[in-house]
Amino acid sequence: MNNNNNFFFGGNFGFGSNPGGGDNNGPGGFGEIFNQLSAMFGGGAQQNSGPVNYELAERIARQQIGSDTKVTDSDQTAVQEATRLADMWLDDATVLPTASGKVEAWSAEQWLSATLPTWKRFVTPVAERMNEAQLEQLPEEAREMVGPMLQIMNSMSGMNFGMQLGHALGDLAKQTLTGSDFGLPIAPSGITAVLPQHLRAMSKDLSVAEQEALVYVCAREVARQRLFKHVPWLVERLVSSVEEYAAGLVIDTSHIEEATRELGLESGDPAQIQEAMQRLQGMDLSPRITSRNAGAVARLETLLALVEGWVELVVTQAMGERIPSTAQMNEAWRRRRATGGSAEKAFAKVVGIEFAAPKVAEAQELWRRVENAVGVERRDAVWDHPDFLPSAEDLGNSAGFIDTLLDDADSADFDPIAEINALEEELKKNPPQRREDDGKDPGDQDGTEY
Repeated sequence: MNNNNNFFFGGNFGFGSNPGGGDNNGPGGFGEIFNQLSAMFGGGAQQNSGPVNYELAERIARQQIGSDTKVTDSDQTAVQEATRLADMWLDDATVLPTASGKVEAWSAEQWLSATLPTWKRFVTPVAERMNEAQLEQLPEEAREMVGPMLQIMNSMSGMNFGMQLGHALGDLAKQTLTGSDFGLPIAPSGITAVLPQHLRAMSKDLSVAEQEALVYVCAREVARQRLFKHVPWLVERLVSSVEEYAAGLVIDTSHIEEATRELGLESGDPAQIQEAMQRLQGMDLSPRITSRNAGAVARLETLLALVEGWVELVVTQAMGERIPSTAQMNEAWRRRRATGGSAEKAFAKVVGIEFAAPKVAEAQELWRRVENAVGVERRDAVWDHPDFLPSAEDLGNSAGFIDTLLDDADSADFDPIAEINALEEELKKNPPQRREDDGKDPGDQDGTEY
């Protein structure tokens, strides 16, 4: 999967001053780099030695948020009451129990402070691998030359990552509505959070009563929290998908090398070189970022689709007859996903990973058909183990997946979780043996595959 996002390379050293073609004095450009350098060293701050300068990122994000409206006691009370009501109504649509925990009303700055630790988990492995991949692209002689400057280069790279991250988080902080917006479990565990100031702006734009909008958004958030609390493997699976993708990152510059060869710069002809330089200005010379583990992103897409599709289904069932504007807000939420308020756009901005928009509508329809076929309890039991979940192919063709559930339902004594646990225990006690001499299984005496 190609990724031309300039998150990693806007103003980064080693690939030109501004491969994205933007303003060198804008976000991530050299002008800002030197301004921040001056602020850091002039203020006596210590250099950040990690792959991302998170102190710088947080400072830039807070600057971008600007003057933040404080959360009032009445905001806090309104969010708690709306959450309590939405939670009670959701009991009619799912067997997953309430997540309990704390309910909080946040400002944009509070969202930034509370979610930054999780964003770090997403960003750090990608940034670390990108730094390694950039060094791997250098010829061996060049790597020896930059060896003494490696610490400085790492520090500058960390600043660049920090600046890009700060601008991305500042932008998200001004539009997010809940603690786990975009379907991502970025809020601290056990906290259901809503941003009432942003919600008021949304209800005004939609001409929807503020109380209705508040209950609707709270319902979406508590539905996600039920999943994150009672599906213990879910959060780690989302994070590990990003880590797995990052571990396989590679930088492809072959198209840049091919383009420069075709320009004939080695001719020495001034007129030809000037013409070549003009042609270079119109080319996209951004390195292409790919991953040997691109399948991890496909799994992330599917998982996010299943989460948000399930949330949309149970919220619609719980709110549809009680909140008159539910259908209108569902449609607004879909438009929001399409225009910026979505997981894939958040990841592209913050983490630097681009992937296709999760098929939320298809996932919602799949969950609806599953419920019609086997009931609410069996529908929600699909979350009991990751191996039970629908695949990407099932989102477009749910019949085969539903047939599997119906076959299992016909076997009243079949306990799939018990079967999986028993298999895992058996593999621990008796791991598969391999012959040391040729790597074949013990039974493959003649090398024949069975």
